[in-house]
Amino acid sequence: MDQVTVITGCAIATVDSRGTEYREGYVVIRGNRIDAVGAGEPPEPVAGAQGIRRIDGSGCLLTPGLVNTHHHLYQWITRGLAADNTLFEWLTTLYPIWAGIDEDAVRVAATGALAALARTGCTTTTDHHYVFPREGGDLLGAEITAAAEVGLRFHPCRGSMDLGASAGGLPPDHVVESLDAILAASAEAVARWHDPSFDAMVRIALAPCSPFSVTPELLRESAALAREVGVRLHTHLAETIDEQDYCAQTFGCTPAQYMEQLGWLGPDVWYAHAVHLDDAAIETMAGTGTGVAHCPTSNARLGAGVARIADLVRAGVPVGLGVDGAASNEASSMIEEPRNALLWARNRGGPRAMTVRTALELATMGGARVLGRAAEIGSIEVGKLADLALWRLDTAAHAGIEDPVVALLLGSPPPLAALLVNGREVVREGEVRTVAMDTVATEVAQAQVALRAKAG
Repeated sequence: MDQVTVITGCAIATVDSRGTEYREGYVVIRGNRIDAVGAGEPPEPVAGAQGIRRIDGSGCLLTPGLVNTHHHLYQWITRGLAADNTLFEWLTTLYPIWAGIDEDAVRVAATGALAALARTGCTTTTDHHYVFPREGGDLLGAEITAAAEVGLRFHPCRGSMDLGASAGGLPPDHVVESLDAILAASAEAVARWHDPSFDAMVRIALAPCSPFSVTPELLRESAALAREVGVRLHTHLAETIDEQDYCAQTFGCTPAQYMEQLGWLGPDVWYAHAVHLDDAAIETMAGTGTGVAHCPTSNARLGAGVARIADLVRAGVPVGLGVDGAASNEASSMIEEPRNALLWARNRGGPRAMTVRTALELATMGGARVLGRAAEIGSIEVGKLADLALWRLDTAAHAGIEDPVVALLLGSPPPLAALLVNGREVVREGEVRTVAMDTVATEVAQAQVALRAKAG
């Protein structure tokens, strides 16, 4: 018989299409799916059932779990480096260090990064892993193992680079792969791990890194392969002025125009950052359903610019949020991303550019749409998967803020009373229950020292 979990006494922001909210309500979970949601007390026979797990949500706000649409988990063991550099300077500083990663380093880094995400309300995360040293071992497998241990729903993107510095690209030659090797590894990753089922915990996407680190042939062939095997496509795009200048000089067009020429448009594609877009690019993306992973904290950390998120949302472009790699967002706090998205949107477009509830939607349903999982996650509705974040708002820091959604996003980041992923409790009262955090912290520190020593 399926485990029954009942959460009661909490405010609820369902983030459904009607914006339904309850000042005090309940959610009933059977197995890994939401069975009932409503105001007041749960109906019989649940209210009197025996042997069910009960979570008292008094003083809390229940939201859908947050969805992280862009990350680089391996960077958790290279945080704090090149802190005052531009993106291109930052990359050239870190590539020689990243060239030393191996299977064990990636497992440690991914475990630390995923646990940090869990503590900040994230239930589903992507990862864009594009550095595959020749002697590194099974790097994608290492992070998939880590995600299963921590307990998050995981969309790893098999990234790639085939344009080294000697051929005019940015990455050093020793961290790029051949086109044939990339395509073979990409097909193998999909065959080995991709799960298209409704409640899948792992889905694969294909993700050549960026216009300045891959060839046009890799972009074309990856798109063809992804569509043949039925997975999504992801890449960095229009992140900085440097990238815009590179595309103008190398291809004679903008980054968005370049990707359009190569078939990288459609509801199966999402771009990370998309900071520097003109009106024509936004219109094209809206018309084709091409999505965006907005990374406001990382964009600010690297000084990349302020994305036109209010314009993208208004145009109908699918937009989710991402923390980006931990080396350009050391906190990697998913709950800070909707707040920062809201603040940057208003800073650019004025006080009405974005509402608090739109910001929450970007972090939940927006991300679900970008990842093609809007029917499964992103809102609290009957039949959807039980990926839920219960935020404790009865703290001194939140006292006196009447609106719980405003308290969540504009007040101090609150502790989690509970985080459920696929019906499983991953966090309780701010503590990750699935991994030993003291051990994880020690391993992360040791891995960073070892990796930097390897780089010399």
